[in-house]
Amino acid sequence: MKGAKEEIMKKFIQYISITALIALTGAASAQNSDWRATVPEAGPARTIEIGKYESFTLDNGLKVIVVENHKIPRISYRLFIDRDAIFEGEKAGYTNIAGDLLSTGTANRTKAEIDEEVDFVGGSMSTSSYGGFASSLTRHSDVVLGVFSDVVLNPSFPEDQFDKMKTQMLSGLQSQKDDPNAISGNVSGALTYGLDHPYGEMTTETTVENITLDDCKNYYADYFMPNGSYMVVVGDISPAKAKKQVEKYFGSWEKGVMPEHEYEMPEMPEANEVAFVDKAAAVQSVIRITYPVDLKPGQEDVIPGRVMNSILGSGFSGRLFQNLREDKAYTYGAYSSLGSDELVASFSATASVRNEVTDSAIIQFMIELNRMRDEDVTDDELELAKNFIAGAFARNLESPQTVANFALNTYRYDLPEDYYSSYLERLAAVDKETVRAMAQKYISTDQARIIIVGNKDEVSETLAHFSASEEVTFYDIYANEKAPTMDFGDVSGEDIVNAFITAIGGREALESVKSTKVIMSADAMGQTMEFVEYKMAPGKYSMAMSSMGQTMMRQVFDGESGYVEQQGQKMPLEGSDLENMKDEAKITPELDYVADGYALEVVDLEEINGEMAYKLKVTDGNENSSIHYFSKDTGLKLRSISTMEANGQSVTSTEDFSDYREVSGIMLAHNQVIVGMAPFPLEMKTSSVEVNGEIDPTVFQ
Repeated sequence: MKGAKEEIMKKFIQYISITALIALTGAASAQNSDWRATVPEAGPARTIEIGKYESFTLDNGLKVIVVENHKIPRISYRLFIDRDAIFEGEKAGYTNIAGDLLSTGTANRTKAEIDEEVDFVGGSMSTSSYGGFASSLTRHSDVVLGVFSDVVLNPSFPEDQFDKMKTQMLSGLQSQKDDPNAISGNVSGALTYGLDHPYGEMTTETTVENITLDDCKNYYADYFMPNGSYMVVVGDISPAKAKKQVEKYFGSWEKGVMPEHEYEMPEMPEANEVAFVDKAAAVQSVIRITYPVDLKPGQEDVIPGRVMNSILGSGFSGRLFQNLREDKAYTYGAYSSLGSDELVASFSATASVRNEVTDSAIIQFMIELNRMRDEDVTDDELELAKNFIAGAFARNLESPQTVANFALNTYRYDLPEDYYSSYLERLAAVDKETVRAMAQKYISTDQARIIIVGNKDEVSETLAHFSASEEVTFYDIYANEKAPTMDFGDVSGEDIVNAFITAIGGREALESVKSTKVIMSADAMGQTMEFVEYKMAPGKYSMAMSSMGQTMMRQVFDGESGYVEQQGQKMPLEGSDLENMKDEAKITPELDYVADGYALEVVDLEEINGEMAYKLKVTDGNENSSIHYFSKDTGLKLRSISTMEANGQSVTSTEDFSDYREVSGIMLAHNQVIVGMAPFPLEMKTSSVEVNGEIDPTVFQ
C-alpha cells in the first residue's frame, strides 16, 4: 500500500510553491535584464572617488569603521569576527548553530523579549558564527544597538532553542540528500579540498547528532572577542556619535586570545579523474569540472582573472552558455567560476544536462576550456566583459554598504589604500594577452576532477575515457569511495517482491483487502495539511487535501474516469495521467509486480538509512520505470524513487518508508518522507488506517 500519490502531489506542490515561484521568477527576470542589457561603450579609464569612511579602535581592540550617509534616516551595525577557518570534524555544523543561538536569549532577555523590542521599533537583527547585523531608524538606534550588544556580550544559549535548531538542521540535511546540486557541491568540496579541510568537510546527520550545547558555548568563548573583530557602522550617523555609541555598548567587551589555524594547500590531481555519484532514476546529470587554485584577494591576477572567467562562463554571453545551451541545447545554462580566498580557492565549470548527452557535454566543456588556453579572445568579447564588470562595479558604488565592505576588505586583506579607487584603471589595462595568460595559469584540462551526479545505469559507462586511468571512481553522497556495484548474489526480482509481500502479511491476506481509508498529515511551510485517502477494489480511488478544516484539493477516480478539483475547478484526468491513476488506485500494487507486463531487474545492493537494501528496477507495460529499495533483512520497502512531470519539468521524487505497524493483520508504513518535489522534505505521518471498513460510494463521484 502506498502513502503519498504522484498526481495529488503534483497539485500539492503547485499549491505550496506558487509564492516561491513568483518570487524566483521576479528575481530571475531582474538578473536576465541586467545580463541582456546593451553594454555601453567603454569610456576612458579613470580614477574614481570611493565614498569616504573613518575608522578607530577601541581600547579593547575592536576596530570600528564608519561610513556616514544621511540620505536615509537609518543606521546599520555589522559585527564581523575575523577568525580563521575552523575544521569542525566529528561535530561539523556546531559553529552555525552557535552563531544562530546568540539571538535566542541572553542573561537579561528571552527570545520573545528580544524579538519584541526589535520589532516594536521596526528594526532588524540577526546573528551568525561570524558575528551579526542590526539595523533601525536613526531615532531608535540606541534601542536596537542595546539589544544587539546584549546578544553579543551576554548570550544564554537556551537549551530548547538549541534542540530546535538541531532539528531544523537535520531537516535541511534530509532535503540535501536528494538534491543533486547539493550533492555535487558537497562531494566536489570534499574531493577538491579533502574531508579533513574546513572547506571540504561535510555536515551530516551524524555530526549534527554529536553536537552538544557545550560545543556552542565553547565556540563563543573561544572566538567572540573584540580584538581581531570589526564593527562596521553605516548610515545616518557621524563618526563622533558612532564612537560614542560603540564605546557605550561594546566598550566593556573583554579582550581574549583567539585560536589560530593553518592548513596545507590542497593539491591538484596528478591527471584528470572522473568521480561519479549515483542518483537513481535521475533524468539529468550534474557536471562539475573543478580543482583548487591559489588566488588570494587583492592579488594582481584577481581582476584579469575575473575578465577571463566572464568571457568563459559567467553568464548568458559566456562561451560555455553559448555553446552548451544556445548552440547544442544540452542544458538550460552552463557556467564557470574562478574564486579568490585567503586560504584556498577553486575553479569550476558546471551544468546540468540530459542523461543522453552527458559525455557530449563534457567534450564541449573541454573544447571551450582549451580554446581559452590556446587562442586569444576577440576584441568584442574582451570589451563586453570589461564593460560588464565596470558597470557592475559602478552600480555597487551607489550603496554605502559597498563602501563599508571595501573598507573592511582593505583592513582584512591588507590591500593598498588605492586598491578600489584604481580598480577601473587596472580593469581597463587588461588586454587579450593578459586574458590568455590567466587562462593558461588558472584553467587546466589535464589535472581536473570531473564530478558527475547522475543515473549510474544510464551514464557512467560512457565516461571512463575522460579519466587518465580510463576508470570511473564511484562515491556515495558523503564522498566515501565505493564499489560500482555490490554483490547481491543470485536473488531475483521475483524473490525480492515475494519477500516483501510475505513481510507485510502474505498474499492471501493482502488479496482479502477490499478497501482502505488512510488519514495522514504533513507540515508544509508552517501550515498543517491533512490528507484523507480512500481505495476500493477493483480500482477506485479518492484523496482530499484540507487545511484548517477547508478542502483545498480533491482527486477522484471511479475505475474508468477521474478528475482533480482545486479551488472549485474540476480538471479531468486524461492520457498518461489517467493511466497512472489506474496504478495509483491499486490497494497493493506490488502484488502485480510478478505478473505479466512487468519487468523486474535487480540492480544493486545499497545502504539505505542504515540498512542494506536490494535496489530493484520495476518497469510496467507502458515502459514507465521506477526504483524501489527493499531491506535485505526484513524484506520491507524502505524507499521508492520515481520521475514525473510537474510544472513542465521532469521531477525526481524520493519517498522513504518507516515506522511499519500492524493493522488488521497487514504491516503498513506510518511515516513517509518525500524529498525532491518541494524546497523542503515533506514528512507525512499516518494517524489512522481502516481496512475493509464501510466507505460512502459518493467519495468516488
